[in-house]
Amino acid sequence: MRLVTIVSLGASAALGLAALFVAKVVLPQEEAGATEVRAAARTVPVVVAAKPIGYGVKLAPEHLTLAQYPPESAPAGAYASIDQILTQDDGGPPVVLTAIAAKEAILPAKLSGAGARPSVAAAIAEGHRAYAIRVTDVSGVGGLALPGDRVDVLLMRDLSPDAEHRRLVTEVVLQNVRLLGVDLNADPTSTEPSSPRTATLEVRMEDAQKLAVAADLGSLSLALRRAGSAEIEPTAPVDTYDVVSVVPPAPSRAAPAGGARAPARRSSPILVIEGDKPASEGA
Repeated sequence: MRLVTIVSLGASAALGLAALFVAKVVLPQEEAGATEVRAAARTVPVVVAAKPIGYGVKLAPEHLTLAQYPPESAPAGAYASIDQILTQDDGGPPVVLTAIAAKEAILPAKLSGAGARPSVAAAIAEGHRAYAIRVTDVSGVGGLALPGDRVDVLLMRDLSPDAEHRRLVTEVVLQNVRLLGVDLNADPTSTEPSSPRTATLEVRMEDAQKLAVAADLGSLSLALRRAGSAEIEPTAPVDTYDVVSVVPPAPSRAAPAGGARAPARRSSPILVIEGDKPASEGA
């Protein structure tokens, strides 16, 4: 009888341990596997870069691959298949307008149209225009302002071109303007400074009109802004007399027309009284 009891207790203990093992190990693994399957079923395909892609590269199949994103994490406007990118219309694959890192999602804003070359026109923001101004190595910030940087535009003009003492004035025309290109360089990843002759700015239509007028009034120059700086500062014109202590010449009295001399000013008569003597007049 004791042997039967012992066997029965041993069997019960073994069954208990087996049940505990199933509850602690097997069931959680099955649940985790089911969760992974459900998560995989809720992803969407997104075309990403298979490797780093530089500016101006025409896309090919080896540049692209597919990744699975949760629907809520997929970038807006992302491509769902590689063919969507490589077979745009009949112009052939597009080219890259902004350098793309490996595993980064491919977005339409980073690409040109079908078969297009990397041009400034494809990089202009909505509602803006590209406007070029003439600069030099000095007025162009020594060539250190590169595509993608932000600049302020200053105008200097001469208020007295024919006077003995020149009077110059500088005004801020525009602030926080994006530099689209320098000469023919529109690559935002370029790092080599140059001696620029033109700077192409991204501006609104009314600002393009201001630049057109300002370019005829005097000389334009650029002031490079700190990266990430976007503040618009109140400014006032600065002229020669704010910089140096130059006293403008006193205006000379103009001679009367025809060269005639001005008539002499007549003095008023003076009345002199000496006690009770009669008054006399003095000139």
